[in-house]
Amino acid sequence: MASSDQTLFNNCLLALYLIGPPTFIALRFLQAPYGKHNRPGWGPTISPPLAWFLMESPTLWLTVLLFPFGQYSSNPKALILMTPFLFHYFNRTCLYPLRLYRNTTRKPAAGGGFPVSVAMMAFGFNVLNAYLQSRWVSHYKDYDGDHGWFWYRFFGGLFVFFCGMGVNVWSDRVLVGLKREGGGYKVPKGGWFELVSCPNYFGEIVEWLGWAVMTWSWAGLGFMLYTCANLVPRARANHRWYLEKFGEDYPKARKAVIPFLY
Repeated sequence: MASSDQTLFNNCLLALYLIGPPTFIALRFLQAPYGKHNRPGWGPTISPPLAWFLMESPTLWLTVLLFPFGQYSSNPKALILMTPFLFHYFNRTCLYPLRLYRNTTRKPAAGGGFPVSVAMMAFGFNVLNAYLQSRWVSHYKDYDGDHGWFWYRFFGGLFVFFCGMGVNVWSDRVLVGLKREGGGYKVPKGGWFELVSCPNYFGEIVEWLGWAVMTWSWAGLGFMLYTCANLVPRARANHRWYLEKFGEDYPKARKAVIPFLY
């Protein structure tokens, strides 16, 4: 049983690394059709709040289901280490859809419905990733052989994680607030929006960099790299969309996602 589980884990980890490059290449040419890039031809749609809730939910329920079966499930270090991951996804699965729902109950969402096909692809990725992160933390990480480095890595990574989460949550609130005002898309202003077009994506990349440091694992690193493969091309497309839509009214000094660089 242990051998078959190890094989499954290794195969899933390999899959996480293999899907990153084609995702990055595909998204350079074709953006997922939701939000600013919404377009017909992708099948039936559902409301964005429901889509976000459903497709992000495996990160909560699958983690909770799998974690108790790990050999370190009662280890305080494992429990503490898993907490930031669940904290992020409680916000993304429960709180963020609620904020969207409060917005869209007043008027139709500006970006239209969310394609079920895209939500299902995201659901599949979150099943894969939740399995990898929860099994690594609860079962495969060697807590006894860390020789005192665990807490240095944890607190250093946790600081980076919460810095990124602060940027991510603040940026999402600004964007949802602009939708609530109505009147179509507007130029986001203030804070990190003065540096990049997509600080919400920048914040999420920083979060998972912190997670990679905290877990000190190939699973954590793979998740951070896949986040870059997924979000950097979309940030570039969003940046180009802003420039085309607002023209001279859009700040030319802003980068797409990495302050001062890209």
